[in-house]
Parts: sequence; C-alpha cells; structure tokens
Amino acid sequence: MSRNEPPSQKLASVSFASASSLVLLQLGSRLFTFVLNQILVRLVSPQVFGTAAIQFELLLSTILFLSREGIRNALLRASPSNGTEPGKSRNPSPLISNIALLPILLGIPITVLSAFTYLYTSSYTTTSQPHFRLAVTIYALAAFCELLSEPLYIRAQNELRFDVRVRAEGAAVAFKTVTAFLVLVLSPPEWALVAFALGQAAYGLITLVEFLRVYGRDSEFWLRKVTIDVHGNKVTQYFDPTMLHLSAAMTIQSVVKHFLTEGDKFLVSRLSPLADQGGYAVASNYGSLIARIVFQPIEETSRIFFSKTLSSSSTNAQEDLQTASNTLSVLLLLFTHLFLLLITFAPPYLPLALTLVLPSRYLQTSAPAILRTYVYYIPTMAFNGVLEAFFASTATPADLRAQSRWMLACSVGFVGASVGFARVLGLGDAGLVWANILNLWLRASYAWFFVKRFFESRGVGKMVQLRNNVPPFGVLCTFAASAIVTRWSGRTFGDAPLTLHAQFGHVAIGVTSVAACLVAW
Repeated sequence: MSRNEPPSQKLASVSFASASSLVLLQLGSRLFTFVLNQILVRLVSPQVFGTAAIQFELLLSTILFLSREGIRNALLRASPSNGTEPGKSRNPSPLISNIALLPILLGIPITVLSAFTYLYTSSYTTTSQPHFRLAVTIYALAAFCELLSEPLYIRAQNELRFDVRVRAEGAAVAFKTVTAFLVLVLSPPEWALVAFALGQAAYGLITLVEFLRVYGRDSEFWLRKVTIDVHGNKVTQYFDPTMLHLSAAMTIQSVVKHFLTEGDKFLVSRLSPLADQGGYAVASNYGSLIARIVFQPIEETSRIFFSKTLSSSSTNAQEDLQTASNTLSVLLLLFTHLFLLLITFAPPYLPLALTLVLPSRYLQTSAPAILRTYVYYIPTMAFNGVLEAFFASTATPADLRAQSRWMLACSVGFVGASVGFARVLGLGDAGLVWANILNLWLRASYAWFFVKRFFESRGVGKMVQLRNNVPPFGVLCTFAASAIVTRWSGRTFGDAPLTLHAQFGHVAIGVTSVAACLVAW
C-alpha cells in the first residue's frame, strides 16, 4: 500500500482484501457445515430439524438482531484516530466504546423477553418434544454469550482487522458443527434438540474466547464517565450524542427490518407443520449457500467501505464519490450476471440436482418447490443487500425515519402477499418466498432511488446510471441462446432417469453452455 495512495483507494484495497478473506471464511465454513448438514438431516427427523433450524434460529436471530444491528451499523461511521493506518490497533474514544457496550445491556431484557415469549406462544406439538425447554434456555444463553463479544467485534471492524473476525468465526463454526454432530451421534435420539443447542453454545463461547484472546488485556466491559468542558462548564457524558442518536434511530428501524428479513420464518413457524418446517429449513440452507458464501461478505465489506468513504467530510470528496459510484456499479453489474446465470441454467438442471442432494424423505416436503423459487430469491437478496448497505452507510436519521415508514408499508404488503401467494394461489410455503422476493425488490427500489438522490444532490448524478448495470447486447444474446439450448436438452432427456449416467448428455450441454456464457461475460 503506497503512502501516496489516496485514502479512498487505500480503503478500497483493504476492503477488497477483507471481502476476499470473508469469502474464503464463508466458503470454508459453509462447505464444512454443508457436509455435516448432509449427515445431520439423515440423523434427525424433519420435525426436529425444522424446530432447530427454523424456530431456534429465529429466536437466536431475533435476540442478536434487535440487540446489536443498529448499533453495529451506526458505529461503522465512527471516525478513526488521526494517522491510524487500517489494520492497526488503537484505543477507541470512551464515548464511542461506551456505545459499543449497549448491545450487552440491551441484550439482557431482549434475551429474557424473547425466550419467554417463544416458550409461551409455541404450539403443544412443538413444546412436547423431549428437552424442549432446556434447549431453548441453552439457545438464549448462547445468544447472550455471543453478545458479550460484540464490543470487541465492533472494535475489530472499525480497525479493519478482519483477520481477527475470520479466525474467531472460522473456529466457532467448526466447534459448533462438530459439537452438534458428536452429541447427536453419542446421545439417545431424544437429546437431538439439545445437541443443536449445545452446538450454538459452543459457537458463542468460542467467538467470545477468540476476541478476548486478541483484545482481552485492554478491553473494558463497563461504562466510563467522561468530563468535557462546555463554555467553561464541566459536563459529564457517557455517550457521543451524534452516534447515540444515530444508533437509536437504526435500532428502532431494525425492529421492522428484522420482521421483513425473517418474515417468512415467522409465518412458517406458526402456519406450517413441523415436517414442512424441516423441509423449509433444508431448502433455505441449500438455497442460500451462494448468498452466505459470496453476498454476505460483499454486503458487509460494502457497508464498511461506503461508511468510511462517504460518511465523513473529505478534501477529495469528488474522488471519493467517483470511487464509491464505481464500486457500486461493478457490484450491481456482477449481480446482474449472476441473475442471468441462475435463470438460464437453474430451471433445466434443478430436478437432477434435487435428486442428488436432497435426502429422499425431504423430497416429499416443501423443499423442492422452495428451492425452485431460490433461483429468483438469491439475486434479489444480492441487489437489495448492497443497495441497503449504501443506504445504511450514508443515511441521516431523517432518511432512516422515511425508510422505516416505507418498510412498515412493505411489511403490510408482505403479510398480504404471503397469504395471497401461499393460500389463495395455493403455492404453500414457496408462496412465502415469492412474497419475500416482492418485498426485497420494493426495498431495493427504494434504496436505488436514494442512491440516485444522494449523487444528484452533490451534482454528480451521472455517476450512477441504470444502464451501467446492464451487460452488453452480445452477452445477453449468449445467455438467451444458452437458455433455449438447455431447455431443449431438458425436454430431450426428460424421460431418462434422474442419474448422472443417464443425464450425461444433458449435463454436458449445460457445462458447454455455461462456459460459453462465462467467455462472453
């Protein structure tokens, strides 16, 4: 990294390196968990897997999201100390580090309230499973254990020390999956729910230990009082007022955002039988592999990059805006190509893939229908993720309030669309995913119009144009030709058994067509 390199380009270099590290982390951890999940779904019933992967995960995400998401996003805008290079440790301002402790303080009532609400609103079919209450208690404690590492996580993110997070999460995922697997194998079947709970507890504990190993000596878990001089008067403060106000606005908004993000799981956990919840969980785990491996790291590093590049004043404002717009355009163009790849090749090859990957007892659940909808859900998540990352990095509290009203309208629309798609149109659980797709497109559209206004208000509206996100005509023609060829091939081999040997010609045509599309790209 050159000393003469502009700050925005230094940050871009660090962000690219961090995205690469996080992609590798997600790739390794997801492949590891994918293999173990292939074993786990064969060890437990769809009912148990549905309870653990839908209901328990929903409880966990509710506690974590409501306790930390708004504060985590707000503190990304905290200005670094002068002269601090990315990746180097520094002691944050007490007024900022005090805010970083709020997820722990918020986590106590949110954990207790969420756990009790879940316990006393669950159906008898769910609560009558062996050791159900013990498993819920362990999940709640695991969530709070993970929240204890949040101040250190925020510090690592602001210092751009992504290696700390990669080591912590990589080790935690490994311990989580191995713990759940060993308990399932070595214990009687009635301890299955507890096995998943102990795996999550191992994740929270290892995450905390790894962050403490790096920051333990100079980390503090109590609020520090700061005395400042205001017009000659000594005033005591605990929090930076601007950051506290922004954190509060983002935390309030996170309630609506959490419902929209996890709305399908809320409805599935209440409306679908446990066996179908298991099918939904399997489909969600398989269908979102690409999103978790690639898009989640890109979204997180984009949020950091845009926050650090655009949230503070800079002498190179024009250059920073150009760097940010170029980065956003490249990511949106990348996601457009992914969308084309999925809609071109997934439909003709999904029947064969489902037969090879899904256990036979899950073929009779809602899993196959749900996975077919993920062809459209995955790229929608990608577009929405990076656009909302830009919004979260640059929005003022007034912008957040306006977006909250839009999200509230989207939540009403989501519930209506869910009922319409699932019940009226008879799409079942797949209808919930279609409703989520509609919801995400509405949110992405709102964020896109915000992006346009953001650049136009700075006199550089031409930096972001919709046509920059569309591939050239030749690439579109190649994808269209491939779509026609692979669908013709699918009909030709339609009567052959769904095995690799019998479908070899169909697979060969698909591989050749993918290669042609990648070359055109």
